[in-house]
Amino acid sequence: MTGSQSKENQFLDLSIEELMKIEVTSASRHSQKLSEVPSAIFVISQDDIRRSGATSIPEALRMAPGVEVTRIGTDKWAINIRGFNGRFADKLQVLMDGRSVYNPLFAGVQWEQQDTLMEDIDRIEVIRGPNAAVWGANAVNGVINIITKKAADTQGTLLSAGGGSFEQGFVGARYGGKINEETPFRVYAKGFTRDNMSAISGGNANDAWHSARGGFRLDHARGIDFFTMQGDIFYNSFGDRLDKSLLSAPIIQAEASRGHNEGGNIRLRWDRTYSAKSAIMLQTYYDRVDYRLLTSSMFKSESFDIDFQHRFPLFEKHDLTWGLNYRLYHNKVSDTELIIFSPRQQTNHLASVYIRDEIMLIPERLRFTLGSRFDHNDFTGMEIQPNARIMWTPDTQNSVWMSVSRAVRTPSRAENDVQLNTRTLNTVPGISTLLPFPVLAQLNGSSNFNSEKLMAYELGYRHQFSSQASLDIAAFYNDYSQLRDLSLGLPFFHSSFPPHLVLPVGLTNKAAGHTQGVETSIDWRLHERWRLQSNYSYIDMHIHSDSVFKQIDPTTGSADKVSPQHQFSLRSNFDFSERLQFNLWLRYVSKVDFYNIPGYVTMDTRLAYKPIKNVELFLVGQNLFSQNHREFVSDFIPSLPTNIPRGVYAGAEWRF
Repeated sequence: MTGSQSKENQFLDLSIEELMKIEVTSASRHSQKLSEVPSAIFVISQDDIRRSGATSIPEALRMAPGVEVTRIGTDKWAINIRGFNGRFADKLQVLMDGRSVYNPLFAGVQWEQQDTLMEDIDRIEVIRGPNAAVWGANAVNGVINIITKKAADTQGTLLSAGGGSFEQGFVGARYGGKINEETPFRVYAKGFTRDNMSAISGGNANDAWHSARGGFRLDHARGIDFFTMQGDIFYNSFGDRLDKSLLSAPIIQAEASRGHNEGGNIRLRWDRTYSAKSAIMLQTYYDRVDYRLLTSSMFKSESFDIDFQHRFPLFEKHDLTWGLNYRLYHNKVSDTELIIFSPRQQTNHLASVYIRDEIMLIPERLRFTLGSRFDHNDFTGMEIQPNARIMWTPDTQNSVWMSVSRAVRTPSRAENDVQLNTRTLNTVPGISTLLPFPVLAQLNGSSNFNSEKLMAYELGYRHQFSSQASLDIAAFYNDYSQLRDLSLGLPFFHSSFPPHLVLPVGLTNKAAGHTQGVETSIDWRLHERWRLQSNYSYIDMHIHSDSVFKQIDPTTGSADKVSPQHQFSLRSNFDFSERLQFNLWLRYVSKVDFYNIPGYVTMDTRLAYKPIKNVELFLVGQNLFSQNHREFVSDFIPSLPTNIPRGVYAGAEWRF
């Protein structure tokens, strides 16, 4: 293997035992060996991403067990961990290099905005289960941290380009250099265009996606100090086509619309490392997004965050970490036929203190971790989120861990201030079988809406069969209370044209539920040229709700019918030689009852060939087993359901 290959694809030559020693940071906010983390954590490496053929972060997340990744349209996904999935899934904290991209306006992540040059991603750390004691509110069902490479690891020039059927065209470029020996940098730019998906009802979904993005990273090392400055700008053009059977007068008249979002961010970080267990960190970032869609629907948001952390040893057995965090979020929303916010603009503040103590009870054998985070937000005041974990490592081949956690999902601004015209109904059960005028279902926010609560219990086991095979098992029981539910208000008649009956729908915290499940992953290197990676996830959900809307509410009342009970993945990576690689990825997802979506089996494949040093040609097939299949349906915004198509694309990459 050449020097450039080993640098870019460092995981190819590592044994499974060496992979378990890879260091991760998301579980405790400092470096730990993967095998020593008392959490259900899975790492997607750069080599995994490259071999999978994934062209977006959501597609790469399909590799992690317990993660539900379902595609709604070309630019729309529903992604969550351990249930409660939806287009606005609100119980998952997502970070880009430690920068939160969770949107407190609607609660959730707008995945079309989260992107970077895929070759610059070092790894994606996926924590299944709550980690609110470390990352704060909304880290309820899990945490995803996308971590990019240091500037020193991206020196030289990279050019990539290609295209095909659905992935119609893409191009990427990166240059890494040095201002001096202590100050490496990189700059990048990328763009792509992706085709419309086909609507199940016929025609296309008007959701072709065109994107352009650029950014930079500058690192500087000076003694025990390490500085980072990093930033990105982006522009996305996309569209939507709405289901007119659900949205007619008096709501919205346009069936299809195009829109765009644009924005950028900048991040500054300073690390001072005194020793392996003593360091301080200060990070701040600014993020801005302008978004326009759905017949002039527009919102602008700005966020500012500053984070301080101090880690130090205490006595002989304690490893103590504490920190402070402050976040400001400002947004401004325009009124449309579909959605109204009152007030139109608002600024919210979040202040946090956290502390974590890792206690080595028996050196190299038994460690106990206790911590909590104290968050104060503008909607519900103080939220306390404690966590306790214990890990027993009887020998180098086995480890067992357990945890008990409390986490909360705080209200979004929409749940307080929104008026959303969700549906137009022709028939209203219990009121009339057929009315001569439209019936409008109108969702209204409430200032009394409270945080959703979770008590989580987890048990995990890891076993190293040999230097070439490992097993990871995690089981969980989640007890949810004060879940968001829907209540029916008193209907009233509105005389504006056309005259219509309004059914007000309010938000309450009267639902509850529990989930339980197990997730397994197996990593097996059969031969120095052949590696198999498989995972399986099972979840069983039970929701308790007395709402009259229970049967038509996919976000809570019928959330137990939205998540597939079974998911299975098998990846085969085979190197015929240093020049020729062949990768297969088989996936199975069971049925989604709520949307009447059958289970499906599909396969992706990637063939890569290096004709000369530093040049790679690749051919990728996606969703090969059928012409198309269904995965999910949009919930609050009634976009037309789509078919996910089979796709083939080819490309080339040149490094020098």
